[in-house]
Amino acid sequence: DPDALVAMNPAALKVNLPDLPLNGLLIVNSDNFAEKNLKLAGYTESPLEDGSLDGYRTLQVPLTSLTRKALEGTELSRKHVDRCKNFFALGIMYYLYNRPTAPTERWLDTYFGKKNPEVAEANKTALKGGIAYCEATDLFQTTYKVEAATFFAPGRYRNISGNVALSMGLVAAAEKSGAGMMLAGYPITPASDVLHNMAGYKHFGIMTFQAEDEISAVCAAIGASYGGKLGVTVTSGPGMALKGEAFGLAVAVELPLLILNIQRGGPSTGLPTKTEQADLFQALYGRNSEAPIPVIAARTPGDCFWTAIEGVRLATKYMTPVIVLSDGYLANGAEPWPIPRVEDLPDLSVEFRTDPENYQPYQRNEQTLARPWVKPGTPGLEHRIGGLEKQNLTGNVNYDGDNHELMVHLRAQRVQNIENDIPPATVDGPEKGKVLVIGWGSTYGSIQSAINRVREDGKEVTHLHLRHLNPFPKNLGEILGNFDHVLVPELNLGQLATVLRARYLIPAVSLTKVQGKPFKSTEISDAVGKLLEK
Repeated sequence: DPDALVAMNPAALKVNLPDLPLNGLLIVNSDNFAEKNLKLAGYTESPLEDGSLDGYRTLQVPLTSLTRKALEGTELSRKHVDRCKNFFALGIMYYLYNRPTAPTERWLDTYFGKKNPEVAEANKTALKGGIAYCEATDLFQTTYKVEAATFFAPGRYRNISGNVALSMGLVAAAEKSGAGMMLAGYPITPASDVLHNMAGYKHFGIMTFQAEDEISAVCAAIGASYGGKLGVTVTSGPGMALKGEAFGLAVAVELPLLILNIQRGGPSTGLPTKTEQADLFQALYGRNSEAPIPVIAARTPGDCFWTAIEGVRLATKYMTPVIVLSDGYLANGAEPWPIPRVEDLPDLSVEFRTDPENYQPYQRNEQTLARPWVKPGTPGLEHRIGGLEKQNLTGNVNYDGDNHELMVHLRAQRVQNIENDIPPATVDGPEKGKVLVIGWGSTYGSIQSAINRVREDGKEVTHLHLRHLNPFPKNLGEILGNFDHVLVPELNLGQLATVLRARYLIPAVSLTKVQGKPFKSTEISDAVGKLLEK
């Protein structure tokens, strides 16, 4: 939950005030609370005068007029001067929290310095003006200092967003596999950045293709895998719906394919710039017939790197499409990320079949049930691919019912065998108890903060966060049975909870939110508290 809120106008106040706890600090730009703006926001009375803000520490600051005064004499237009009020407000926050201005000033020079140096200087002046205003008026009785984090392990770090981490993970996986990579996509929010980022890695042999539509993109990626490259396609929920038939083709031809779904609010066009994790059912079941696909999910922006690597590992080892789930919150969020050493990355080397002796296109590895990966044109290894059912071993088109049932079971068992190749689920907290909170994807941070809040009150609670969603870790059922209550927070209407109830026959309690925003930690800790009282 935020400790402070700066509301530039009545509309911003109305939308964001519910997120500010009672007794939180509220700074409002009093210049913008004229009658016209109040009506546009749906206020019949000014909240600055009707007592509705009495529960908050409210400070009325004329940010617009103060910014204009601070920038008198500049050559900027009134419109550009008024935009600088954001940095005046930022200066007030820097004073409140004793933050240095130098990093922000360097950023302004980098962002504006070459093309618009006057804009950079104006914003620096506004930033310092906010600090000077606080010093001159004693705006705050108390200021705060956030000390440097001490819980990070020693090492080299960089700031990284989820989409950048995904891209870097793909490049690393391509290098470690030795197979190369081709990523095909069609622009869609919030996934487009991955396509843009990957286009900058040509020097690593990465090929990118912006297709004319979603279907062309995934089919091109399947073609790349047939040709001996790692085929990758990236999209969001609406694109997943369009690509569905091609996913079934990838299942049928048993080729490695990495499918990146950067989830957003839906259905249809929905909320393109808002976050949601409501595509789990789509990832698990969104294809015709029996077409199982492994599904994994990243938990933090930095974890997107490792999730991409894991996706490539599973796709190439088991000759299967793999769906990687991220979302808008992870894609655009950022965190300090320890840069791994290349030597510490897993070996993802792939082996192409070249020996024609006793070759059968669907002859399977005894452990993984994966068929051989053969580059087209390899002498003596000609074979058919396509969406029609294949005869076991030979790969010839076959309509026999018994053969079809055999192939359906083989494809399903190949995916299920992955459970023997992933780590067992581990819990944070007691292995048995009253409440287990289980999550997946971007709810990790909110859940962990909520768990810490509950523990600070002297209560016991356990957290389990899933990366592998199909198949689940082998010991998941055993863990679930060790707790009286299982709480499943999700940014959907309870999709994982539904799967857990069906698979393990447990009365999982669903905590849902579909507002385009992540959970607050208090929303989860309150739900945990109610279960602990039962």
